[in-house]
Amino acid sequence: MLKSWMIIGGIAFLVALGGSLIRPRDVSWGLRLDRPRWLFFEPAIPVIWTVIFACGAVSANLVWQDEPGTSKTWLLMGFYLLVELITVAYIPVTLRLRSLKVGTVLGGIGVILGTVLALTVLPISGLAALLLLPYVVWSPVGTYTTGQMVELNPDAG
Repeated sequence: MLKSWMIIGGIAFLVALGGSLIRPRDVSWGLRLDRPRWLFFEPAIPVIWTVIFACGAVSANLVWQDEPGTSKTWLLMGFYLLVELITVAYIPVTLRLRSLKVGTVLGGIGVILGTVLALTVLPISGLAALLLLPYVVWSPVGTYTTGQMVELNPDAG
């Protein structure tokens, strides 16, 4: 029988794969963009997001374990999924539309939704909320970075 952590982890992994739905010509556009000088840690960003998504999946599993199968828990699982979908959509949508402003908006939506999710699960599980802290801390960094890139690349806005 499948365990809840297997299902939640599998869904998180499949959604994360959606971030790879990018075309080579879109990637080349993104690579030509100017980046802030302080963005020296860019090669580590995929690892950082992998850790954040793993923490989110563990958080979701803790919430599921609190009241498995209830309407409230299913709604929260939908909320987790929405946050991940918005986050994963950032790169392909930004590249496909060639718009850093769209990326900044998606990032801002992710910041707000991630924060609301963490506050929502806090009464259910302090550990589940704590596991969302990396998202709540890191997603504003990405959103700010994209905003800075708009200034460096006005034609890519």
